[in-house]
Amino acid sequence: MARTTPPRPLDVEALFPEVADLRRDAVRLHPRIGAPGARDSSLGGPLLWPRSEPWPHCDDDHPRTALSPPTTDAIPLVPVLQLFAADLPELPFPPDTDLLHVLWCPFDHDAGYVPRPELFWRAAATCDVPPTEPPRPVGASGHYLPNPCVLHPERVTDYPSWDLPEDLFDGLRERFEELEEETGWSYQSHLSVSEGIKVGGYPTWTQEPVWPDCPGCGHRMDHLLTINSGEFDGASWRTWLPVEDTPVTGTIRDLPYEERTLIQRAPGLMLGDMGGIYLFDCRRCPDRPYAHHSDCS
Repeated sequence: MARTTPPRPLDVEALFPEVADLRRDAVRLHPRIGAPGARDSSLGGPLLWPRSEPWPHCDDDHPRTALSPPTTDAIPLVPVLQLFAADLPELPFPPDTDLLHVLWCPFDHDAGYVPRPELFWRAAATCDVPPTEPPRPVGASGHYLPNPCVLHPERVTDYPSWDLPEDLFDGLRERFEELEEETGWSYQSHLSVSEGIKVGGYPTWTQEPVWPDCPGCGHRMDHLLTINSGEFDGASWRTWLPVEDTPVTGTIRDLPYEERTLIQRAPGLMLGDMGGIYLFDCRRCPDRPYAHHSDCS
Protein backbone atom coordinates (compact mmCIF):
# COMPACT_ATOMS: atom_id res chain seq x y z
CA MET A 1 0.00 0.00 0.00
CA ALA A 2 1.29 3.45 -0.89
CA ARG A 3 1.72 6.02 1.85
CA THR A 4 0.57 9.58 1.15
CA THR A 5 1.41 12.63 3.25
CA PRO A 6 -1.64 14.92 3.49
CA PRO A 7 -1.36 18.24 1.66
CA ARG A 8 -0.12 20.92 3.99
CA PRO A 9 -3.08 22.63 5.64
CA LEU A 10 -1.86 26.06 4.50
CA ASP A 11 -0.03 27.38 1.45
CA VAL A 12 3.48 27.84 2.80
CA GLU A 13 4.84 29.87 -0.11
CA ALA A 14 1.80 32.16 -0.21
CA LEU A 15 2.14 32.88 3.50
CA PHE A 16 5.94 33.07 3.54
CA PRO A 17 7.24 33.74 0.02
CA GLU A 18 10.65 34.36 1.56
CA VAL A 19 11.16 30.57 1.96
CA ALA A 20 10.14 29.60 -1.59
CA ASP A 21 13.69 29.61 -2.95
CA LEU A 22 14.82 27.45 -0.03
CA ARG A 23 12.49 24.53 -0.80
CA ARG A 24 14.13 21.13 -1.24
CA ASP A 25 12.87 17.81 -2.54
CA ALA A 26 12.79 14.90 -0.11
CA VAL A 27 11.64 11.28 -0.25
CA ARG A 28 9.90 9.91 2.82
CA LEU A 29 10.55 6.15 2.94
CA HIS A 30 7.62 5.15 5.20
CA PRO A 31 9.02 1.83 6.47
CA ARG A 32 6.39 -0.70 7.57
CA ILE A 33 6.79 -4.20 8.97
CA GLY A 34 7.10 -6.73 6.17
CA ALA A 35 9.22 -9.42 4.54
CA PRO A 36 11.51 -7.64 2.05
CA GLY A 37 13.65 -9.71 -0.28
CA ALA A 38 17.35 -9.32 -1.00
CA ARG A 39 16.57 -7.45 -4.23
CA ASP A 40 14.16 -5.03 -2.59
CA SER A 41 14.88 -1.61 -1.18
CA SER A 42 14.31 -2.14 2.52
CA LEU A 43 15.06 -1.20 6.10
CA GLY A 44 16.50 -3.93 8.32
CA GLY A 45 16.09 -6.54 5.58
CA PRO A 46 18.49 -8.92 3.82
CA LEU A 47 21.22 -7.35 1.71
CA LEU A 48 22.75 -8.17 -1.63
CA TRP A 49 26.45 -8.48 -0.82
CA PRO A 50 29.56 -9.00 -2.98
CA ARG A 51 31.10 -12.45 -2.54
CA SER A 52 34.60 -10.99 -2.59
CA GLU A 53 34.00 -8.71 0.39
CA PRO A 54 33.87 -9.96 3.99
CA TRP A 55 31.06 -8.81 6.22
CA PRO A 56 32.15 -5.61 7.99
CA HIS A 57 32.79 -5.46 11.72
CA CYS A 58 33.34 -2.64 14.20
CA ASP A 59 36.61 -2.82 16.13
CA ASP A 60 35.99 0.30 18.24
CA ASP A 61 35.86 0.24 22.01
CA HIS A 62 32.25 0.61 23.05
CA PRO A 63 31.51 2.70 26.12
CA ARG A 64 29.27 1.49 28.91
CA THR A 65 25.94 3.34 28.87
CA ALA A 66 22.46 2.70 30.18
CA LEU A 67 21.60 1.04 26.87
CA SER A 68 24.66 -1.02 26.04
CA PRO A 69 27.35 -2.85 28.04
CA PRO A 70 31.05 -2.38 27.30
CA THR A 71 32.74 -4.84 24.97
CA THR A 72 36.11 -5.19 23.28
CA ASP A 73 34.91 -7.80 20.74
CA ALA A 74 34.67 -7.05 17.01
CA ILE A 75 30.96 -6.45 16.41
CA PRO A 76 29.31 -7.39 13.10
CA LEU A 77 27.55 -4.41 11.58
CA VAL A 78 23.78 -4.57 11.26
CA PRO A 79 21.88 -3.82 8.02
CA VAL A 80 19.86 -0.62 8.27
CA LEU A 81 19.03 0.45 4.72
CA GLN A 82 19.33 -1.06 1.26
CA LEU A 83 18.37 1.43 -1.44
CA PHE A 84 18.32 0.73 -5.18
CA ALA A 85 18.61 3.49 -7.78
CA ALA A 86 15.52 2.10 -9.51
CA ASP A 87 13.47 3.00 -6.41
CA LEU A 88 15.39 6.07 -5.24
CA PRO A 89 16.80 7.84 -8.32
CA GLU A 90 17.01 10.99 -6.19
CA LEU A 91 20.02 9.54 -4.36
CA PRO A 92 23.28 10.94 -5.80
CA PHE A 93 24.75 7.58 -6.79
CA PRO A 94 28.43 7.72 -7.77
CA PRO A 95 29.26 6.63 -11.32
CA ASP A 96 28.86 2.90 -12.00
CA THR A 97 26.83 2.30 -8.82
CA ASP A 98 23.12 1.70 -8.35
CA LEU A 99 22.90 0.41 -4.79
CA LEU A 100 23.48 1.98 -1.37
CA HIS A 101 23.98 -0.02 1.80
CA VAL A 102 23.81 1.67 5.20
CA LEU A 103 24.92 -0.48 8.11
CA TRP A 104 25.76 0.44 11.67
CA CYS A 105 27.38 -0.89 14.78
CA PRO A 106 24.45 -1.53 17.16
CA PHE A 107 26.28 -0.29 20.25
CA ASP A 108 26.63 3.23 21.57
CA HIS A 109 29.66 5.18 20.43
CA ASP A 110 31.17 8.22 22.08
CA ALA A 111 30.03 10.53 19.27
CA GLY A 112 26.44 11.08 20.38
CA TYR A 113 26.09 7.73 22.18
CA VAL A 114 24.24 6.22 19.25
CA PRO A 115 25.13 3.55 16.66
CA ARG A 116 27.97 4.40 14.27
CA PRO A 117 26.82 4.11 10.63
CA GLU A 118 28.88 3.11 7.60
CA LEU A 119 27.97 3.64 3.92
CA PHE A 120 28.74 1.38 0.96
CA TRP A 121 27.99 2.42 -2.64
CA ARG A 122 27.80 -0.60 -4.93
CA ALA A 123 26.90 -1.97 -8.35
CA ALA A 124 24.10 -4.45 -7.76
CA ALA A 125 25.44 -6.70 -10.53
CA THR A 126 28.55 -7.42 -8.44
CA CYS A 127 26.55 -8.54 -5.39
CA ASP A 128 25.98 -12.27 -5.46
CA VAL A 129 26.12 -13.68 -1.92
CA PRO A 130 22.94 -15.64 -1.10
CA PRO A 131 21.01 -13.71 1.54
CA THR A 132 21.16 -14.90 5.13
CA GLU A 133 19.59 -13.71 8.33
CA PRO A 134 21.11 -10.34 9.34
CA PRO A 135 23.46 -10.57 12.34
CA ARG A 136 21.94 -9.78 15.75
CA PRO A 137 24.95 -9.13 18.01
CA VAL A 138 24.52 -10.42 21.55
CA GLY A 139 23.99 -7.64 24.08
CA ALA A 140 22.96 -5.01 21.54
CA SER A 141 19.92 -2.92 22.37
CA GLY A 142 16.80 -4.00 20.51
CA HIS A 143 16.28 -0.31 19.73
CA TYR A 144 19.37 -0.51 17.49
CA LEU A 145 18.37 -3.75 15.70
CA PRO A 146 15.77 -2.64 13.15
CA ASN A 147 12.77 -4.81 12.37
CA PRO A 148 12.62 -5.91 8.70
CA CYS A 149 10.50 -3.33 6.88
CA VAL A 150 9.35 -2.75 3.32
CA LEU A 151 9.55 0.82 2.04
CA HIS A 152 6.92 3.07 0.45
CA PRO A 153 8.90 5.98 -1.06
CA GLU A 154 6.95 9.22 -1.39
CA ARG A 155 8.17 12.52 -2.88
CA VAL A 156 7.50 15.60 -0.75
CA THR A 157 8.74 19.18 -0.41
CA ASP A 158 10.77 20.41 2.55
CA TYR A 159 11.11 23.97 3.77
CA PRO A 160 13.83 24.88 6.30
CA SER A 161 13.08 25.24 9.97
CA TRP A 162 16.27 25.12 12.06
CA ASP A 163 18.16 25.78 8.82
CA LEU A 164 16.49 29.11 8.13
CA PRO A 165 19.18 31.80 7.89
CA GLU A 166 19.24 33.65 11.19
CA ASP A 167 18.30 37.03 9.74
CA LEU A 168 15.40 35.48 7.82
CA PHE A 169 14.13 33.66 10.89
CA ASP A 170 14.32 36.87 12.92
CA GLY A 171 12.28 38.61 10.22
CA LEU A 172 9.65 35.86 10.13
CA ARG A 173 9.42 34.97 13.81
CA GLU A 174 6.53 37.31 14.59
CA ARG A 175 4.53 36.09 11.57
CA PHE A 176 5.15 32.45 12.58
CA GLU A 177 3.84 33.19 16.05
CA GLU A 178 0.81 35.06 14.74
CA LEU A 179 -0.03 32.21 12.37
CA GLU A 180 0.10 29.64 15.14
CA GLU A 181 -2.00 31.80 17.45
CA GLU A 182 -4.64 32.37 14.75
CA THR A 183 -4.77 28.90 13.15
CA GLY A 184 -3.12 26.42 15.52
CA TRP A 185 -0.64 25.43 12.81
CA SER A 186 3.05 25.70 13.66
CA TYR A 187 5.50 26.50 10.87
CA GLN A 188 8.20 24.47 12.63
CA SER A 189 6.11 21.37 13.43
CA HIS A 190 3.50 21.28 10.67
CA LEU A 191 4.61 23.26 7.63
CA SER A 192 8.39 23.05 7.20
CA VAL A 193 10.58 19.93 7.38
CA SER A 194 9.11 16.50 6.66
CA GLU A 195 9.41 13.93 9.45
CA GLY A 196 10.48 10.30 9.43
CA ILE A 197 13.17 8.29 7.68
CA LYS A 198 13.92 10.03 4.40
CA VAL A 199 16.31 10.76 1.57
CA GLY A 200 17.30 14.35 0.81
CA GLY A 201 15.48 17.45 2.00
CA TYR A 202 16.56 19.03 5.28
CA PRO A 203 17.65 17.12 8.38
CA THR A 204 14.88 16.95 10.96
CA TRP A 205 17.01 18.53 13.66
CA THR A 206 15.69 18.57 17.19
CA GLN A 207 18.52 20.87 18.31
CA GLU A 208 20.82 23.43 16.71
CA PRO A 209 22.07 22.29 13.29
CA VAL A 210 25.55 20.79 13.04
CA TRP A 211 26.61 20.59 9.38
CA PRO A 212 29.94 18.78 8.97
CA ASP A 213 32.67 20.03 6.64
CA CYS A 214 34.45 17.67 4.29
CA PRO A 215 37.91 16.74 5.65
CA GLY A 216 39.21 16.67 2.07
CA CYS A 217 38.02 19.83 0.34
CA GLY A 218 36.76 21.78 3.35
CA HIS A 219 33.30 22.48 1.87
CA ARG A 220 30.13 21.86 3.83
CA MET A 221 28.79 18.39 3.20
CA ASP A 222 25.34 17.69 1.72
CA HIS A 223 22.51 16.04 3.60
CA LEU A 224 22.13 12.52 2.23
CA LEU A 225 19.47 10.95 4.45
CA THR A 226 17.88 11.04 7.87
CA ILE A 227 17.14 8.05 10.09
CA ASN A 228 14.60 9.11 12.69
CA SER A 229 13.16 7.23 15.62
CA GLY A 230 9.61 7.89 14.39
CA GLU A 231 7.42 8.96 11.48
CA PHE A 232 6.10 11.87 13.55
CA ASP A 233 5.98 13.05 17.14
CA GLY A 234 3.30 14.20 19.53
CA ALA A 235 3.09 17.63 17.91
CA SER A 236 3.69 16.91 14.23
CA TRP A 237 1.37 13.94 13.60
CA ARG A 238 -1.41 16.15 12.25
CA THR A 239 0.51 16.83 9.04
CA TRP A 240 3.03 13.97 8.79
CA LEU A 241 0.75 10.99 9.51
CA PRO A 242 0.02 9.35 6.12
CA VAL A 243 -3.56 9.40 4.90
CA GLU A 244 -3.61 5.60 4.66
CA ASP A 245 -2.71 5.27 8.35
CA THR A 246 -5.29 7.76 9.60
CA PRO A 247 -7.90 6.09 11.86
CA VAL A 248 -11.46 6.05 10.57
CA THR A 249 -12.62 7.50 13.88
CA GLY A 250 -10.68 9.48 16.44
CA THR A 251 -6.98 10.29 16.02
CA ILE A 252 -3.75 8.35 16.01
CA ARG A 253 -3.46 9.06 19.72
CA ASP A 254 -6.69 7.15 20.36
CA LEU A 255 -5.29 3.89 18.98
CA PRO A 256 -3.94 1.20 21.33
CA TYR A 257 -0.23 1.65 22.00
CA GLU A 258 0.85 -1.42 20.01
CA GLU A 259 -1.19 -0.40 16.97
CA ARG A 260 0.04 3.18 17.10
CA THR A 261 3.66 2.01 17.44
CA LEU A 262 3.40 -0.12 14.28
CA ILE A 263 2.63 3.09 12.40
CA GLN A 264 4.85 5.58 14.19
CA ARG A 265 7.87 3.36 14.89
CA ALA A 266 7.61 0.27 12.69
CA PRO A 267 11.39 -0.39 12.60
CA GLY A 268 11.47 -0.35 16.41
CA LEU A 269 14.26 2.23 16.54
CA MET A 270 14.81 4.58 19.46
CA LEU A 271 17.79 6.89 19.05
CA GLY A 272 18.23 8.76 22.30
CA ASP A 273 14.92 10.35 23.24
CA MET A 274 13.04 10.12 19.89
CA GLY A 275 16.09 11.49 18.13
CA GLY A 276 17.68 10.97 14.76
CA ILE A 277 20.92 10.23 12.93
CA TYR A 278 21.71 12.46 9.95
CA LEU A 279 24.10 11.27 7.25
CA PHE A 280 26.06 13.65 5.04
CA ASP A 281 28.43 13.18 2.12
CA CYS A 282 30.71 15.28 -0.04
CA ARG A 283 29.85 15.09 -3.74
CA ARG A 284 32.84 17.19 -4.79
CA CYS A 285 35.42 14.61 -3.72
CA PRO A 286 35.73 11.43 -5.82
CA ASP A 287 36.10 9.16 -2.77
CA ARG A 288 32.74 10.44 -1.43
CA PRO A 289 33.69 10.99 2.23
CA TYR A 290 30.74 10.91 4.60
CA ALA A 291 29.92 11.89 8.15
CA HIS A 292 27.03 11.70 10.57
CA HIS A 293 25.56 13.65 13.44
CA SER A 294 22.83 12.80 15.92
CA ASP A 295 20.59 14.70 18.29
CA CYS A 296 17.46 14.13 20.33
CA SER A 297 14.97 16.05 22.43
